[in-house]
Amino acid sequence: MPASGLRLLLAIAINLSGVFTVLATPSAAPDNTVVINSATSYCMIMPRTLHTNIGDSEHPGGMQSCCSSAAQTDPSQCSLPDNFWRDVDYRTGTGSGKYVQLTGCIRPETLNRLNPKDSGGQYDSSGGAGGRGNPAGSVCKGYNHYVELVEPAGPRACIRCCENTSDCPLNKDTAGCPQVIPGNYFNCG
Repeated sequence: MPASGLRLLLAIAINLSGVFTVLATPSAAPDNTVVINSATSYCMIMPRTLHTNIGDSEHPGGMQSCCSSAAQTDPSQCSLPDNFWRDVDYRTGTGSGKYVQLTGCIRPETLNRLNPKDSGGQYDSSGGAGGRGNPAGSVCKGYNHYVELVEPAGPRACIRCCENTSDCPLNKDTAGCPQVIPGNYFNCG
């Protein structure tokens, strides 16, 4: 085969490998995507409507991604106030794979979508009907899975994005943040 033919095949192979990489990376609409870049740059799932208990928001269309000003990339995402976290701990680590997390105390009264007296609930990427997530199709940017608990009455929250499901347990949703995502909770409450 002439050298020009080999160069053409190599160029096609390189282009196709990029396509397969893009296709293999989970993606979702901006209002269905969480992200953890730092303690001040993040997006979390929250109820879509005002003064809603977490459990009552767990239906199609009842949830959306809300972001800190540093992480918001799309008008379909709601804005989290800069003082949403009273105390927050950002951590990266390795369990059965890499993970990143936020844990700490929140100010539920700063976000009118939350009911401050609500004991809370869980959002995730791999639970829900058919293992499609809650909300369905939700993803964490750069990771395969996530689990998030928002406990307004706590008042605490936690979110972990992880490579492997074993680092994002879904079977402890009523046990509370410290049991699902070990971390610093600053004696919330």
